[in-house]
Amino acid sequence: MPFLAIETWESMSDIGIKERQVGQITILDTDGQVRIALRFGGSSVPLAKAVDSLLDKGKTQILLNLERIASISARDIGEIVSTYVVVNKFGGQFKLFNLRPLVRELMMTTKLLTVFDVYETESQAVESFRNHDLASGSLSAVPGLRAGT
Repeated sequence: MPFLAIETWESMSDIGIKERQVGQITILDTDGQVRIALRFGGSSVPLAKAVDSLLDKGKTQILLNLERIASISARDIGEIVSTYVVVNKFGGQFKLFNLRPLVRELMMTTKLLTVFDVYETESQAVESFRNHDLASGSLSAVPGLRAGT
């Protein structure tokens, strides 16, 4: 029986997430499938716990890909804001990209677009870390970069 992708309006906390690396940047990709909790590696954990694990490993540049999230609840927004605060207190950066229209509208209405760094595409989001590191004098975000390149 073939797998049928069905777009759901489930809350973000019920959406699976997979981790991947682009240089020193960790990207958390939502997979859009309903789960009991967020998928991180092989275990199911909440977003906050997954991000705490990344921070414990020294991974402080984190992107959350919301491409497959059609809608999020107030609780989910609170979880994202809380995660943002924790990452920033740890000296890291937590950014969002690929917001769907309803999610973007909600973020705009709640004025959270003025709080978060939000990007249209993954390449723009990844580049934002490079630009930040170049401005601060650190080139750790993208291995192999040298000043003047």
